[in-house]
Amino acid sequence: MNDKPENIWKRPVKGWKLFVIRLAVLACLCGLAFLATLGFASSNNSPPPFIPVVWVVSIGITLIFVFGWLFIHSLYSWRNFKRFLLGVACFAALIALFYAEEDWRGKHDWDKFKRQWEAKGERFDVASVVPSAVPDDQNYAMAPIFDAVDKSMSQKWRTQHENPHYGKDGDFMPWDTNIVDRLDMGVTYDDQLPPTNGIGDWQSARMSDLTSWQDYYRTLAAKTNLFPVASQPQTPAQDVLLALSKYNSTIEELQEASRRPYSRFPLDYDDENPAEILLPHLADLKRCSQVLQLHALAELQNNQNDKALANVKLILYLANSLRTEPILISHLVRIAIVSIALQPIWEGMAEHKWSDAQLAELDSELAKFNFLSSYQTTMRGEMVLFQGGIFDYLRRHPERLYGLFALSESGNSLPPVPARIIARLIPRGWFYQNQLNCARMILEFDLPVVNPDQRTVSPSAVRKADTAAQADVRHVGPYNIFERMLLPALGAASKKFAWAQESVDLARVAIALERYRLAHGKYPASLDALAPHFMAKIPHDIINGEPLHYRRRDDGQFVLYSVGWNETDDGGVVGLYKGSLSRIDISQGDWVWRYPAR
Repeated sequence: MNDKPENIWKRPVKGWKLFVIRLAVLACLCGLAFLATLGFASSNNSPPPFIPVVWVVSIGITLIFVFGWLFIHSLYSWRNFKRFLLGVACFAALIALFYAEEDWRGKHDWDKFKRQWEAKGERFDVASVVPSAVPDDQNYAMAPIFDAVDKSMSQKWRTQHENPHYGKDGDFMPWDTNIVDRLDMGVTYDDQLPPTNGIGDWQSARMSDLTSWQDYYRTLAAKTNLFPVASQPQTPAQDVLLALSKYNSTIEELQEASRRPYSRFPLDYDDENPAEILLPHLADLKRCSQVLQLHALAELQNNQNDKALANVKLILYLANSLRTEPILISHLVRIAIVSIALQPIWEGMAEHKWSDAQLAELDSELAKFNFLSSYQTTMRGEMVLFQGGIFDYLRRHPERLYGLFALSESGNSLPPVPARIIARLIPRGWFYQNQLNCARMILEFDLPVVNPDQRTVSPSAVRKADTAAQADVRHVGPYNIFERMLLPALGAASKKFAWAQESVDLARVAIALERYRLAHGKYPASLDALAPHFMAKIPHDIINGEPLHYRRRDDGQFVLYSVGWNETDDGGVVGLYKGSLSRIDISQGDWVWRYPAR
């Protein structure tokens, strides 16, 4: 018999002692997890996280570790290991069945949706919205003056010729070449704001102030020689024309190119990701229009009406050069350019500068614009080219979802790697379901609000469409998350297209009124006197299909207006944004054409 005492370190630990040891180990693990979580969360020089949050995270990590260890320990039993393998196999089969069912259902529902709408005449192929190719020698957009713009649109050309560098602000600039963009014009220095009230506003009946432009250019001459000035002040119009004379050769080339019958900019419609289609021409065309606008205003004041007419017609040509592009932003820029052209047209009629022949030419140019038809083309282009192209792209490259929607730009978003992993786990069928919901909203709600044949737009139908869209995405799910992100940007488009068409209609009626005044010495008592001699048919108010409102004022002027987006006759009073004395709100008040009181 061995009476040697047992070594206490070899005795099995039981009871309360084992509980204390396990609690101590758990506390140590929890403390280590707390320190690791606190250190990770406080990295990148960010403020320390909320301590209770760190404790919750650290305790969670510890429990995951402990239960994970217990789970692994249980697999030491062959019976438990077999059960585990069976469970894994069943779970994998359920996952595979889930993906197969969701992918099949998404593709099936999308194909069924397409067949239903194709039977009604709709098309979903990209070729149906992409403008046809035209010969280069007849293409305005392929004139030499557009060389830099055309090349910068091509991803292939940029890849071959780009020279990455850093800009003046330290920002990375993706490309730099020796080609000079001669269309990069501007009426101010270094993108400064224009002089206050320098450009008027035809909607609020405010004339442009060329004296402020004269002062601007003469003051600027002390800082830079960017704009030429005379040694002694001339008339405001002469000084403005001298300052803008640096662009004369460019304007002449644009005038020459505008004789070409077609315009199709070489957008990369074949780009795998339509979100990467480059549109550098839009900014250039708008800047050119602003230069031409100020040029025309100064020429009118300088009694060079023929030159002013040529520049206004060129602005309208620039706007129509975007007509065939099936992209919403292109048409929003087109609408902005038309509004730019309307200012010198309006000022010329307010001061009775235009002759009857010139007015007839302006009417002919404005008659080429049909924004209600363009709305239909644009919305279908957004559905087929942009949305459809993006969904096709994401089905092939789901990991690009992270970059496409910039999930890492917000400090609360997922880091890049987990975000890409999560994106890869999305069933392909969910992309089809989202594409179906986006297309359905456009076809069933957005397109019907505009009727090009009857030339009407229904704000009430637009509001119903907005309500339906909001109801459709009130409960966000895997089938409508893209609908929530993409469709709100399209909701206000119908209002802008309606305003653009009504603005053109008001301008055309005003032209007919001015032609009547030139012939009879005064404006008519009603619009009926204009047809058919001065206008073949008087356009109706596109908001309600009723006649436009017109009245001759006691001072010999007139007020011509549509009831506007609020569908209410406000007596020819424009709507302003709350707190503003001059900024027009096209959602409120009437859409008005009138001249300053004399």
